[in-house]
Amino acid sequence: MASLDKRYPHHRSPLRFIPLQHLAPTQRPGEWQASDSEPLFKLEGQLPWAGWNMLEIACDRDVSGIVATLTFESSRRSITIDFPLRMGKTTKRLVFVPWGVKKVTLKPSHVACRFSYSHFRFVWLTPAFAYNRLLQRLVSTHQHYRDMTLDEVQASLKQQARKQSRKWQSLAREDYDSTFISMSTRRHYQQWIQQIEQRRAPDEHEVVPYKSFACSVVVAGVNDQKQSAKQLKKMLYPTLASIAEQSLSPHKAFLLLSPRQHRRLAAWLSEWQHELAFVEIIETSSLSIAQQRSEALQLVATDWVYFLRPGDRLADNALYQTARIAADNPAAQVLVADEDGLDEHGVRHSPQFKPAYNVDFLYSTPYMGRAVCYRCTVLKSSPLAADEENAQNPDWLDYAQLLSITRQTAFQPAWFAHVPHIAYHGAHSGFDTNFVALIKHHFEALGVSTRVSDGLLPGTQRVQWPMPTPEPLVSLLVPTRDGVHILRPCVDALLERTDYTHFELLILDNQSSCKETLAYLKAVEASDSRVRVIHYDHPFNYSSINNFGAAQAKGSIIGLINNDVEPTEGTWLTEMVEQVSRPEIGCVGAKLYYPNDTVQHGGVILGLGGMAGHSHRFFQRDDDGYMGRLKITQNLSAVTAACLLLRKSVFDEVGGLNETHLAVAYNDVDLCIKVREAGYRNLWTPYAALYHHESISRGADNTPEKRARWLREFAYMRKSWGELLDSDPAYNPNLTLVHEDFSLR
Repeated sequence: MASLDKRYPHHRSPLRFIPLQHLAPTQRPGEWQASDSEPLFKLEGQLPWAGWNMLEIACDRDVSGIVATLTFESSRRSITIDFPLRMGKTTKRLVFVPWGVKKVTLKPSHVACRFSYSHFRFVWLTPAFAYNRLLQRLVSTHQHYRDMTLDEVQASLKQQARKQSRKWQSLAREDYDSTFISMSTRRHYQQWIQQIEQRRAPDEHEVVPYKSFACSVVVAGVNDQKQSAKQLKKMLYPTLASIAEQSLSPHKAFLLLSPRQHRRLAAWLSEWQHELAFVEIIETSSLSIAQQRSEALQLVATDWVYFLRPGDRLADNALYQTARIAADNPAAQVLVADEDGLDEHGVRHSPQFKPAYNVDFLYSTPYMGRAVCYRCTVLKSSPLAADEENAQNPDWLDYAQLLSITRQTAFQPAWFAHVPHIAYHGAHSGFDTNFVALIKHHFEALGVSTRVSDGLLPGTQRVQWPMPTPEPLVSLLVPTRDGVHILRPCVDALLERTDYTHFELLILDNQSSCKETLAYLKAVEASDSRVRVIHYDHPFNYSSINNFGAAQAKGSIIGLINNDVEPTEGTWLTEMVEQVSRPEIGCVGAKLYYPNDTVQHGGVILGLGGMAGHSHRFFQRDDDGYMGRLKITQNLSAVTAACLLLRKSVFDEVGGLNETHLAVAYNDVDLCIKVREAGYRNLWTPYAALYHHESISRGADNTPEKRARWLREFAYMRKSWGELLDSDPAYNPNLTLVHEDFSLR
């Protein structure tokens, strides 16, 4: 670590990191290996002064999503602070250091990994400065203070403090600390269940208005005729118990069994029926789950039906939460809830917090899962013709059923509504199913020509769309100003590593004065007929520059391209053109990597940080992402204009980029939202990959003028799109709006 800078005595860096446990230096200078989830350092030398400090850490490592823990120990007390570390950027976090600290320890990671620190220091702050930074973070990241001014936040805290007879500073610190808590869906799910989910359980009076929700539960698929009565009871007990424990009971619960199974369980089942009058046993000779479901459907007289697999459970409030969403969405025909799994001990794990109806995600994987409640009429109008191979596979049946519903002539997206609550606990790990043939059949039934192949993950598929004939001309717009060392690699890579050759490259020169840059622009335009240099002789305004370029573009497709991106392979533009040529698609975004091979852009999630953030930022290149979303084509509300394609007709229809209110920041998010509001679906694809040296050409917003401009643009976006920014349909309300890692809210 760097020694103390005498010019800034309040900047203090540890001189030594003393390994206490599960840490060893590697052969690389400054790098450490944590051998398990409990590594620990002791920090020595130049420890922080008492009071408010800004902790600054830059940490490189070989895994995503590290959470570190800092502990200050004094003779009177011990204070522990958790904070996630960002890859590729310095993490900054306010910490209050108590008086009389005797020992400082650091748990550098919660997982085994290799790591090193390029920057680690404490910067002592005055209380006034510290609280100003604290309040600013609450405005930008804490949902309770969204859209407030700093004065309004402080007034709110003081009001809360008076009611609780506490100091407002203590409340402010607690709320600030909460914005750094990253509750992983893997490591902290049990904590989330206890602290968050259980607090949301409805009171008895809340259930009453939904008593009229007419829903039946069908338990089908007990197919093993050799199981003993004891085995059958063990399988069925948790399923029947979960139905019995519903806060809103079903009108009917049908259990389908063979005559032999029924005889074995007759006495046991009669006890259940004595307690639960709505339970009805159906004897069936059908061996396939498909036939059993069809048979049961003929007996269901309610509006809605839930299919439950033997051994799986409904969450306690599943039917209540489903009824609420059904009441709020009268056009809904299918209600899709969140779900999780059960291990052999009945412990819940692997929550699947799903987006709302997401067409291209559905084409890529059966993300809707098992927690699906159907309106009976839509099932009867979408009968399944299951083949012998798949009639016993409930995963295949559920997926095929949902796809069949989308093929109905009258289908509309409003038929699908999302229930943002865990409603289903699955005890089965599922089938190792390949769905390529099913998706091929789906598009054949629609009369749509596509190529379907295995996706990047098991159980997923890649859908490739036909290239229009003739191939459309693509106009790639690359704004730039000087910085030839940035521009040249970008332009050279676009020209050399793009298999799709029917494009023009419009370099939009914004008042370059560097002789080397001007010479390069002249040379590259002369050497390649696809290149045109267009001069924009006005002050920097990203929106205006690109609108100016779009007006001069000859192509029917426009590509907004930063001057600091480089394709990783040649097929990137082919994939994006095929996707953007679909009439229902608006903006198409690519997967972008930092030069260190961590993810820079996996799509844009609205609401992150109060505005919008990049999905899975700083994840490792090979990470699958939450629910596999880093390796699956899907619809998103927005994508970054660092690499964005859309048809020129759509660009013109929504008025292009907003020159007046969004000169620099958020103009791409605004464009994508306008396109979505116009009725198009925006799409992100992992099959187009590029490197991005993010914002190195423009620089950071580090001056008072830039800060003021950013605040104006932030306020405009919140005023224009605030409601959507807080409820992105491509995300899930149970997931964080603070971090970019799909952790729990």
